Amino acid sequence: MTLSPNHILGRIMARKREEVALARRERSASSLLEQCTEISPPRGFVRAIAESVQSCREQKGVAAIIAEVKRGSPSKGVIYPETEHPFLPEQIASQYAERGATCISCLTDRDFFLGEDHFLLPIRQRIALPILRKDFLYDPYQVIQSRALGADAILLIMAVLSTEQAKELEAAAQEMGLDVLVEVHDEAELEQAHELQTPLMGINNRDLKTFATSLECSLRLSKRVEVGRIVVSESGIHDAQDLLYLKQQDIHAFLIGEAFMRDRQPGEALARMLSATAAALSGKVDGHTD
Repeated sequence: MTLSPNHILGRIMARKREEVALARRERSASSLLEQCTEISPPRGFVRAIAESVQSCREQKGVAAIIAEVKRGSPSKGVIYPETEHPFLPEQIASQYAERGATCISCLTDRDFFLGEDHFLLPIRQRIALPILRKDFLYDPYQVIQSRALGADAILLIMAVLSTEQAKELEAAAQEMGLDVLVEVHDEAELEQAHELQTPLMGINNRDLKTFATSLECSLRLSKRVEVGRIVVSESGIHDAQDLLYLKQQDIHAFLIGEAFMRDRQPGEALARMLSATAAALSGKVDGHTD
């Protein structure tokens, strides 16, 4: 995708290049590598998702949820009701971990998603689940930085990367022991993503031009995903009915942020969604069998 300066992704990536240039001046890659030695070994993000999805297929689990710590977005502004509760990423992640999340995702982009790099380490120190750093990566320096910050996996967004860039970043991640979730929005990006080794194929249901979401995007693209890969449906998932709709198409892994983060207790919102999905799968609604 060619990004114009006026396109939201174009503006994000222009800012990201400024951030990386500044970060390089403040901390060298070698300095970050030294910091990486102080972080505990990477937790298996891919392994956790794969095991959870397998459990779902054996009807022993409900859904593999990557629960997201997300303060805001360019299209929605502030999402979390901070006037009622302080935004404490480690506490939110802890709620998620206690209420059934398989993995945690955390936004670290500051200018567009109101995130911070320093959100990651307190989360890592608080919980045992694998953590995805969700940001706009394009430079191997950011991969090293992600490991130093405490991430176990990184997101690669094909909408802002060439195939060669994505391969370079994946190789850097492998060198650091990090897993990769690659994100696509259409058929062309999916074809590029198949050039990577990661089994995790994230399908973003959000149209990058209109910002509208449609679960049909996951259904359409999942049919084109190579055998052996794991589909992760992202964006536009609001309730148990959405999970059930996608699970009927053998999609069992989901990255969900906004649906949980609009609640004063994001962990409780996760628990309610999983409980409602489990009840529907077992044929029970409100304690009664259909």
